[in-house]
Amino acid sequence: MEVVTDFFKNKGVKRVIIFALIILILYSVRSMMNLILLTFIFAFLMDRLVEFTVKRIQLNRKLLVLFLYTTIVGILTVALVKYLPIISLEISQLIKQITSFSTQQHDNPLLNSIESVISSDKITAYLEDGFSFLLKSFTDISKTSVQVLIALLLSLFFLLEKPRLIEFTGKFKNSKIAPFYFEIKFFSQKFSRTFGKVIEAQFIIALVNTFLSVIVLMVLGFPQIIGLSIMIFFLGLIPVAGVIISLVPLTIIAFTIGGLLKVIYLFVAVMIIHAIEAYILNPKLMSSKTDLPVFYTFIVLIFSQNFFGVWGLIIGIPVFVFLLDVLEVTDKEPVETKSISKIRK
Repeated sequence: MEVVTDFFKNKGVKRVIIFALIILILYSVRSMMNLILLTFIFAFLMDRLVEFTVKRIQLNRKLLVLFLYTTIVGILTVALVKYLPIISLEISQLIKQITSFSTQQHDNPLLNSIESVISSDKITAYLEDGFSFLLKSFTDISKTSVQVLIALLLSLFFLLEKPRLIEFTGKFKNSKIAPFYFEIKFFSQKFSRTFGKVIEAQFIIALVNTFLSVIVLMVLGFPQIIGLSIMIFFLGLIPVAGVIISLVPLTIIAFTIGGLLKVIYLFVAVMIIHAIEAYILNPKLMSSKTDLPVFYTFIVLIFSQNFFGVWGLIIGIPVFVFLLDVLEVTDKEPVETKSISKIRK
Protein backbone atom coordinates (compact mmCIF):
# COMPACT_ATOMS: atom_id res chain seq x y z
CA MET A 1 0.00 0.00 0.00
CA GLU A 2 2.87 2.37 0.83
CA VAL A 3 4.39 1.72 -2.60
CA VAL A 4 1.15 2.82 -4.28
CA THR A 5 0.90 5.90 -2.03
CA ASP A 6 4.52 6.86 -2.76
CA PHE A 7 3.89 6.33 -6.47
CA PHE A 8 0.97 8.80 -6.49
CA LYS A 9 2.93 11.26 -4.33
CA ASN A 10 5.62 11.43 -7.00
CA LYS A 11 5.65 14.93 -8.52
CA GLY A 12 5.94 13.67 -12.10
CA VAL A 13 3.04 11.24 -11.68
CA LYS A 14 0.83 13.94 -10.11
CA ARG A 15 1.67 16.31 -12.96
CA VAL A 16 0.72 13.73 -15.61
CA ILE A 17 -2.56 12.84 -13.84
CA ILE A 18 -3.58 16.50 -13.40
CA PHE A 19 -2.64 17.27 -17.01
CA ALA A 20 -4.80 14.34 -18.16
CA LEU A 21 -7.69 15.65 -16.03
CA ILE A 22 -7.35 19.12 -17.61
CA ILE A 23 -7.48 17.56 -21.10
CA LEU A 24 -10.52 15.47 -20.07
CA ILE A 25 -12.32 18.58 -18.75
CA LEU A 26 -11.53 20.53 -21.94
CA TYR A 27 -12.76 17.61 -24.04
CA SER A 28 -16.02 17.47 -22.07
CA VAL A 29 -16.65 21.19 -22.79
CA ARG A 30 -15.50 21.00 -26.43
CA SER A 31 -18.79 22.57 -27.57
CA MET A 32 -17.61 25.77 -25.83
CA MET A 33 -14.08 25.60 -27.29
CA ASN A 34 -14.67 28.56 -29.63
CA LEU A 35 -15.63 30.75 -26.67
CA ILE A 36 -12.72 29.51 -24.52
CA LEU A 37 -10.13 30.09 -27.24
CA LEU A 38 -11.53 33.49 -28.24
CA THR A 39 -11.60 34.62 -24.59
CA PHE A 40 -8.01 33.53 -24.01
CA ILE A 41 -6.76 35.12 -27.25
CA PHE A 42 -8.59 38.42 -26.60
CA ALA A 43 -7.46 38.53 -22.96
CA PHE A 44 -3.83 37.74 -23.78
CA LEU A 45 -3.52 40.15 -26.74
CA MET A 46 -5.36 42.98 -24.95
CA ASP A 47 -3.27 42.45 -21.80
CA ARG A 48 -0.11 42.76 -23.89
CA LEU A 49 -1.49 45.90 -25.55
CA VAL A 50 -2.41 47.42 -22.18
CA GLU A 51 1.02 46.66 -20.69
CA PHE A 52 2.71 48.09 -23.80
CA THR A 53 0.61 51.29 -23.59
CA VAL A 54 0.93 51.76 -19.80
CA LYS A 55 4.73 51.81 -20.09
CA ARG A 56 4.54 54.71 -22.54
CA ILE A 57 1.49 56.66 -21.36
CA GLN A 58 0.94 57.52 -17.70
CA LEU A 59 -2.74 56.63 -17.40
CA ASN A 60 -4.91 54.72 -14.96
CA ARG A 61 -4.90 51.05 -15.99
CA LYS A 62 -8.67 50.52 -15.69
CA LEU A 63 -9.44 53.67 -17.69
CA LEU A 64 -7.00 52.55 -20.38
CA VAL A 65 -8.61 49.08 -20.55
CA LEU A 66 -12.09 50.62 -20.90
CA PHE A 67 -10.88 53.07 -23.55
CA LEU A 68 -9.18 50.34 -25.64
CA TYR A 69 -12.18 48.02 -25.47
CA THR A 70 -14.60 50.83 -26.34
CA THR A 71 -12.44 51.73 -29.35
CA ILE A 72 -12.22 48.13 -30.57
CA VAL A 73 -15.96 47.47 -30.13
CA GLY A 74 -16.72 50.74 -31.96
CA ILE A 75 -14.46 49.81 -34.87
CA LEU A 76 -15.97 46.30 -35.08
CA THR A 77 -19.52 47.71 -35.02
CA VAL A 78 -18.81 50.22 -37.80
CA ALA A 79 -17.03 47.55 -39.84
CA LEU A 80 -19.94 45.10 -39.48
CA VAL A 81 -22.63 47.64 -40.33
CA LYS A 82 -20.77 49.27 -43.23
CA TYR A 83 -18.65 46.51 -44.75
CA LEU A 84 -20.39 43.20 -43.97
CA PRO A 85 -22.54 43.20 -47.18
CA ILE A 86 -19.47 44.15 -49.26
CA ILE A 87 -17.32 41.45 -47.61
CA SER A 88 -19.97 38.74 -48.11
CA LEU A 89 -20.39 39.73 -51.79
CA GLU A 90 -16.63 39.81 -52.45
CA ILE A 91 -16.01 36.42 -50.80
CA SER A 92 -18.83 34.82 -52.83
CA GLN A 93 -17.38 36.41 -56.01
CA LEU A 94 -13.94 35.03 -55.16
CA ILE A 95 -15.35 31.52 -54.73
CA LYS A 96 -17.23 31.79 -58.05
CA GLN A 97 -14.07 33.03 -59.80
CA ILE A 98 -11.93 30.18 -58.46
CA THR A 99 -14.66 27.60 -59.21
CA SER A 100 -15.09 28.80 -62.81
CA PHE A 101 -11.32 28.71 -63.33
CA SER A 102 -11.06 25.12 -62.07
CA THR A 103 -13.82 23.95 -64.43
CA GLN A 104 -12.15 25.41 -67.54
CA GLN A 105 -9.56 23.62 -69.72
CA HIS A 106 -6.06 25.17 -69.88
CA ASP A 107 -3.11 24.37 -72.14
CA ASN A 108 -0.57 26.34 -70.15
CA PRO A 109 1.74 24.00 -68.13
CA LEU A 110 1.97 26.54 -65.28
CA LEU A 111 -1.80 26.64 -64.91
CA ASN A 112 -2.00 22.85 -65.08
CA SER A 113 0.51 22.60 -62.24
CA ILE A 114 -1.50 25.12 -60.20
CA GLU A 115 -4.65 23.06 -60.81
CA SER A 116 -2.83 19.91 -59.70
CA VAL A 117 -1.78 21.72 -56.50
CA ILE A 118 -5.38 22.82 -55.88
CA SER A 119 -6.69 19.32 -56.52
CA SER A 120 -4.28 17.73 -54.03
CA ASP A 121 -6.13 16.38 -51.00
CA LYS A 122 -4.58 18.51 -48.27
CA ILE A 123 -4.66 21.84 -50.12
CA THR A 124 -8.27 21.18 -51.13
CA ALA A 125 -9.16 20.34 -47.53
CA TYR A 126 -7.50 23.52 -46.26
CA LEU A 127 -9.22 25.69 -48.89
CA GLU A 128 -12.61 24.08 -48.29
CA ASP A 129 -12.27 24.42 -44.52
CA GLY A 130 -11.10 28.01 -44.80
CA PHE A 131 -13.78 29.21 -47.21
CA SER A 132 -16.55 27.26 -45.48
CA PHE A 133 -15.40 28.72 -42.15
CA LEU A 134 -15.53 32.26 -43.58
CA LEU A 135 -18.90 31.72 -45.24
CA LYS A 136 -20.37 30.07 -42.14
CA SER A 137 -19.05 32.92 -39.98
CA PHE A 138 -20.56 35.60 -42.19
CA THR A 139 -23.85 33.82 -42.93
CA ASP A 140 -24.34 32.80 -39.29
CA ILE A 141 -23.25 36.24 -38.15
CA SER A 142 -25.64 36.32 -35.16
CA LYS A 143 -24.05 33.28 -33.47
CA THR A 144 -20.51 34.43 -34.29
CA SER A 145 -21.25 37.94 -33.02
CA VAL A 146 -22.65 36.60 -29.74
CA GLN A 147 -19.55 34.42 -29.18
CA VAL A 148 -17.20 37.32 -29.96
CA LEU A 149 -19.21 39.66 -27.72
CA ILE A 150 -19.19 37.22 -24.77
CA ALA A 151 -15.45 36.59 -25.26
CA LEU A 152 -14.79 40.35 -25.31
CA LEU A 153 -16.86 40.85 -22.13
CA LEU A 154 -15.11 37.99 -20.30
CA SER A 155 -11.67 39.25 -21.32
CA LEU A 156 -12.70 42.81 -20.28
CA PHE A 157 -13.74 41.63 -16.79
CA PHE A 158 -10.52 39.62 -16.55
CA LEU A 159 -8.32 42.64 -17.33
CA LEU A 160 -10.30 45.02 -15.11
CA GLU A 161 -9.98 42.67 -12.10
CA LYS A 162 -6.63 41.07 -12.96
CA PRO A 163 -4.81 42.06 -9.68
CA ARG A 164 -7.80 40.96 -7.58
CA LEU A 165 -8.13 37.69 -9.53
CA ILE A 166 -4.43 36.90 -8.95
CA GLU A 167 -4.80 37.66 -5.23
CA PHE A 168 -7.99 35.58 -4.88
CA THR A 169 -6.59 32.62 -6.87
CA GLY A 170 -3.46 32.66 -4.67
CA LYS A 171 -5.60 31.64 -1.68
CA PHE A 172 -5.95 28.14 -3.16
CA LYS A 173 -2.26 27.36 -2.49
CA ASN A 174 -3.06 26.86 1.22
CA SER A 175 -6.28 24.95 0.61
CA LYS A 176 -7.03 21.22 0.45
CA ILE A 177 -6.59 21.29 -3.33
CA ALA A 178 -3.12 22.89 -3.14
CA PRO A 179 -1.51 20.18 -5.38
CA PHE A 180 -4.00 21.04 -8.13
CA TYR A 181 -3.29 24.75 -7.65
CA PHE A 182 0.48 24.39 -8.04
CA GLU A 183 0.23 22.12 -11.09
CA ILE A 184 -2.41 24.29 -12.79
CA LYS A 185 -0.22 27.32 -12.06
CA PHE A 186 2.74 25.51 -13.67
CA PHE A 187 0.75 24.66 -16.81
CA SER A 188 -0.84 28.11 -16.96
CA GLN A 189 2.55 29.83 -16.89
CA LYS A 190 3.89 27.51 -19.56
CA PHE A 191 0.74 27.98 -21.65
CA SER A 192 0.80 31.79 -21.55
CA ARG A 193 4.55 31.90 -22.17
CA THR A 194 4.46 29.59 -25.22
CA PHE A 195 0.94 29.35 -26.67
CA GLY A 196 0.17 33.01 -25.95
CA LYS A 197 3.46 34.31 -27.32
CA VAL A 198 3.19 32.25 -30.52
CA ILE A 199 -0.42 33.39 -31.08
CA GLU A 200 0.70 36.99 -30.52
CA ALA A 201 3.55 36.57 -33.00
CA GLN A 202 1.25 34.92 -35.58
CA PHE A 203 -1.27 37.75 -35.15
CA ILE A 204 1.34 40.51 -35.66
CA ILE A 205 2.90 38.70 -38.64
CA ALA A 206 -0.57 38.19 -40.19
CA LEU A 207 -1.37 41.92 -39.77
CA VAL A 208 1.92 43.04 -41.35
CA ASN A 209 1.60 40.43 -44.10
CA THR A 210 -1.97 41.57 -44.86
CA PHE A 211 -0.98 45.27 -44.90
CA LEU A 212 1.92 44.69 -47.33
CA SER A 213 -0.12 42.28 -49.48
CA VAL A 214 -3.03 44.74 -49.80
CA ILE A 215 -0.64 47.47 -51.01
CA VAL A 216 0.80 45.07 -53.62
CA LEU A 217 -2.66 43.88 -54.76
CA MET A 218 -3.89 47.47 -55.11
CA VAL A 219 -0.82 48.36 -57.21
CA LEU A 220 -1.37 45.27 -59.40
CA GLY A 221 -5.05 46.20 -59.88
CA PHE A 222 -6.69 43.22 -58.14
CA PRO A 223 -10.49 43.28 -57.61
CA GLN A 224 -12.28 42.41 -54.34
CA ILE A 225 -9.50 43.89 -52.16
CA ILE A 226 -11.51 43.72 -48.91
CA GLY A 227 -12.40 40.04 -49.41
CA LEU A 228 -8.82 39.20 -50.38
CA SER A 229 -7.41 41.07 -47.37
CA ILE A 230 -9.64 39.04 -44.99
CA MET A 231 -8.59 35.81 -46.71
CA ILE A 232 -4.87 36.77 -46.50
CA PHE A 233 -5.21 37.72 -42.82
CA PHE A 234 -6.87 34.45 -41.76
CA LEU A 235 -4.48 32.36 -43.85
CA GLY A 236 -1.60 34.44 -42.46
CA LEU A 237 -2.44 33.02 -39.02
CA ILE A 238 -1.37 29.60 -40.37
CA PRO A 239 2.44 29.28 -40.16
CA VAL A 240 4.26 28.52 -43.45
CA ALA A 241 1.29 26.78 -45.12
CA GLY A 242 -0.80 29.98 -45.08
CA VAL A 243 1.49 31.67 -47.62
CA ILE A 244 1.29 28.69 -49.99
CA ILE A 245 -2.50 28.34 -49.67
CA SER A 246 -3.17 32.07 -50.20
CA LEU A 247 -0.91 32.04 -53.25
CA VAL A 248 -3.22 29.60 -55.07
CA PRO A 249 -6.33 31.85 -55.40
CA LEU A 250 -4.14 34.95 -55.85
CA THR A 251 -2.35 33.30 -58.79
CA ILE A 252 -5.68 32.39 -60.40
CA ILE A 253 -6.97 35.96 -60.07
CA ALA A 254 -3.66 37.40 -61.32
CA PHE A 255 -3.77 35.24 -64.46
CA THR A 256 -7.44 36.12 -65.02
CA ILE A 257 -6.87 39.89 -64.89
CA GLY A 258 -3.41 40.19 -66.45
CA GLY A 259 -2.05 36.93 -67.81
CA LEU A 260 1.32 35.32 -67.11
CA LEU A 261 3.16 38.64 -66.60
CA LYS A 262 0.85 39.58 -63.73
CA VAL A 263 1.47 36.15 -62.17
CA ILE A 264 5.25 36.76 -62.30
CA TYR A 265 4.81 40.19 -60.64
CA LEU A 266 2.69 38.55 -57.95
CA PHE A 267 5.27 35.81 -57.28
CA VAL A 268 8.08 38.37 -56.96
CA ALA A 269 6.01 40.50 -54.55
CA VAL A 270 5.04 37.47 -52.43
CA MET A 271 8.68 36.33 -52.27
CA ILE A 272 9.72 39.79 -51.02
CA ILE A 273 6.94 39.85 -48.40
CA HIS A 274 7.80 36.30 -47.31
CA ALA A 275 11.50 37.30 -47.03
CA ILE A 276 10.52 40.21 -44.76
CA GLU A 277 8.45 37.81 -42.66
CA ALA A 278 11.13 35.09 -42.52
CA TYR A 279 14.25 37.22 -41.95
CA ILE A 280 12.92 40.27 -40.05
CA LEU A 281 9.63 39.50 -38.27
CA ASN A 282 10.11 35.84 -37.30
CA PRO A 283 13.53 36.29 -35.58
CA LYS A 284 12.18 39.27 -33.59
CA LEU A 285 8.83 37.79 -32.59
CA MET A 286 9.47 34.04 -32.35
CA SER A 287 11.79 32.45 -29.79
CA SER A 288 14.31 29.80 -30.83
CA LYS A 289 12.00 27.10 -29.44
CA THR A 290 9.29 27.98 -31.97
CA ASP A 291 11.67 27.84 -34.92
CA LEU A 292 10.40 24.42 -36.02
CA PRO A 293 11.64 22.60 -39.12
CA VAL A 294 9.22 22.96 -42.06
CA PHE A 295 8.61 19.18 -42.06
CA TYR A 296 7.45 19.29 -38.42
CA THR A 297 5.30 22.35 -39.15
CA PHE A 298 3.44 20.61 -41.98
CA ILE A 299 3.01 17.36 -40.02
CA VAL A 300 1.51 19.27 -37.07
CA LEU A 301 -0.77 21.28 -39.39
CA ILE A 302 -1.99 18.14 -41.20
CA PHE A 303 -2.85 16.32 -37.97
CA SER A 304 -4.33 19.36 -36.21
CA GLN A 305 -6.48 20.23 -39.25
CA ASN A 306 -7.69 16.64 -39.42
CA PHE A 307 -8.73 16.58 -35.73
CA PHE A 308 -9.78 20.21 -35.06
CA GLY A 309 -10.61 21.69 -38.48
CA VAL A 310 -9.90 25.40 -39.00
CA TRP A 311 -8.99 26.00 -35.37
CA GLY A 312 -6.38 23.25 -35.71
CA LEU A 313 -4.61 25.20 -38.45
CA ILE A 314 -4.44 28.29 -36.24
CA ILE A 315 -3.65 26.76 -32.83
CA GLY A 316 -1.86 23.57 -33.94
CA ILE A 317 1.65 25.06 -33.85
CA PRO A 318 1.11 27.02 -30.58
CA VAL A 319 -0.21 23.87 -28.85
CA PHE A 320 2.71 21.82 -30.17
CA VAL A 321 5.19 24.45 -28.91
CA PHE A 322 3.42 24.40 -25.51
CA LEU A 323 3.84 20.61 -25.33
CA LEU A 324 7.52 20.96 -26.24
CA ASP A 325 7.93 23.44 -23.39
CA VAL A 326 6.13 21.14 -20.92
CA LEU A 327 8.36 18.24 -22.00
CA GLU A 328 11.38 20.60 -21.74
CA VAL A 329 12.39 20.01 -25.33
CA THR A 330 14.85 22.72 -26.33
CA ASP A 331 17.34 23.32 -29.11
CA LYS A 332 19.84 24.87 -26.70
CA GLU A 333 23.10 23.00 -26.27
CA PRO A 334 23.43 21.36 -22.83
CA VAL A 335 25.94 22.92 -20.40
CA GLU A 336 28.09 19.74 -20.28
CA THR A 337 28.33 19.63 -24.08
CA LYS A 338 29.33 23.30 -24.18
CA SER A 339 32.10 22.78 -21.61
CA ILE A 340 33.43 19.74 -23.53
CA SER A 341 33.45 21.67 -26.81
CA LYS A 342 35.37 24.52 -25.12
CA ILE A 343 37.97 22.08 -23.76
CA ARG A 344 38.41 20.52 -27.23
CA LYS A 345 38.96 23.99 -28.70
